[in-house]
Amino acid sequence: MNNSVINKKNKKQHVLSKYLVWGISVVALICIILSFAFPKPFNTVRNGFHCGILPIEKGLNDMGQWFTSRKNLLKKMKKLQTENKELKEKIEDLTESTSVLAQDKYELERLRTLLELQETYSTYDSVGAHVIAKSDTTNIIYGSFTIDKGSEDGIEKNMNVLANGGLVGIVSKVGKKYAVIDTIIEDNFNVSGKSASSSDTCIVEGDLELYDSGLLKLSQISKEALIKEGDMILTSPISDKYLPGILIGYVSSVTDNSDDLTKSGYLTPVASFENLEEVLVIKQLKQDYIEE
Repeated sequence: MNNSVINKKNKKQHVLSKYLVWGISVVALICIILSFAFPKPFNTVRNGFHCGILPIEKGLNDMGQWFTSRKNLLKKMKKLQTENKELKEKIEDLTESTSVLAQDKYELERLRTLLELQETYSTYDSVGAHVIAKSDTTNIIYGSFTIDKGSEDGIEKNMNVLANGGLVGIVSKVGKKYAVIDTIIEDNFNVSGKSASSSDTCIVEGDLELYDSGLLKLSQISKEALIKEGDMILTSPISDKYLPGILIGYVSSVTDNSDDLTKSGYLTPVASFENLEEVLVIKQLKQDYIEE
């Protein structure tokens, strides 16, 4: 009973669908025939339809283009960000490489200077050392400093220390792995010197305040001495702690003293005390040199 009712309903719907399709087809055919028979009225209808639909199409088209442009812009921005990141990384790598190369070059120059100094004083047994600490005597220069070599490396008290082409000081304290160097620019510090050209003697005195001007004192110069401006001053053989023939600096000026018996003056040291990083320690004491 129920199945027959359902079948009748399905059959009825099928017939209605069939008629609907036929009806739409007939209407479409009539419209085609009428468009050929009466073109003007149908053009008016078609134009009206186009007028109504064109703004919608234009809006949809503009919207599509906007989304497309935004999508392309985002792609370009993402690409530029990636390229920018890569460029920054390359710049950082190049900067680091340049810094390392500059540092290596600077260190090579320092080591070359130390090697040349060692060759200059090749008659003495010596060892290179790094400066690892400095005293804060002033804000500019240092009265003493510490090196990374000690008794285990054969360093002893009163050994002469050189740097930057000339004398910088003497070993005052020694540990197993370190040594303290007192510089010739310290107050009340002095070393016996002589002129390389005339062999006349003098005393080179340290003065921290005076060294702010880049000078050391010269004293006890005989009135008859031929020491003059520009002369090279070396450590003299009569020094009790310093080996002979080590360059100290160059005479800056010489004047007569009021006693009319001696002269005094100023010396420009050849070594730079502001940026000491490597030094050369001569592993021979003056007493051993005298005995030899």
